Amino acid sequence: MPASLETAWGLRERPAKGPRPGLTLDRIVATGLAVAVAEGLGAVSMGRVAKELGVSTMSLYRYVSAKDELYVLMQDAATGVPPRRPDGVAGWRAGLEWWAREQRRVFQRNLWLVRMPISSPPATPSGLEWMERGLSAMEGTGLDGGQRISVLMLVGGYVRSEVSLMADLDAAMRADGLSPEEVMRRYARTVDALTSVDPERFPALREVLGQGVLDGADAGDAEFEFGLARVLDGVAVLVGGL
Repeated sequence: MPASLETAWGLRERPAKGPRPGLTLDRIVATGLAVAVAEGLGAVSMGRVAKELGVSTMSLYRYVSAKDELYVLMQDAATGVPPRRPDGVAGWRAGLEWWAREQRRVFQRNLWLVRMPISSPPATPSGLEWMERGLSAMEGTGLDGGQRISVLMLVGGYVRSEVSLMADLDAAMRADGLSPEEVMRRYARTVDALTSVDPERFPALREVLGQGVLDGADAGDAEFEFGLARVLDGVAVLVGGL
């Protein structure tokens, strides 16, 4: 078992109290999280975390064997145990909607999570808790274990992709100092100018432009909810065919 999982599950003995008072694994992970939230995952290194804690880099290795292990522990801490599903959420579709929205909230609070490389299926305590909640939402559907895993990968992949895209767009807009509405208006003008030169080449785009669809940003979570609904429509076809 990888050292990171042994540590996450508490299966590896923690070092005895060292010469530096107050230095603990929890503090190391919390400091890594603070750096990631403020500056992104790329800013997190053993040296940077040690600097923030006011200790030597080597002292961290008594608690964490490598940066990759720190990443896993940070991910587990940031993801956390999923909240209890509300009593009013009944049925597989409502259950997966709740699961997807809650996952999205976790990513939105910790945008650096979508930059984490995925090297294996979930195996940390929080990762398996989220997996358990998602799988249990599909009880009674008639889907077998493999199908439920595939549905969970589909829904989870959609959530991660949407958050990643929105994070990239938000960063670009902030860098330009523009609001979403300003960005869309500028985009609409650009597309209009480019396609008006040869409108017969872009009839579908000209139609969309004429409807004013690109003149402003979508309200709130409209795009996410639209995409989630379409994904679950597909799952409904699968469930209904059993």
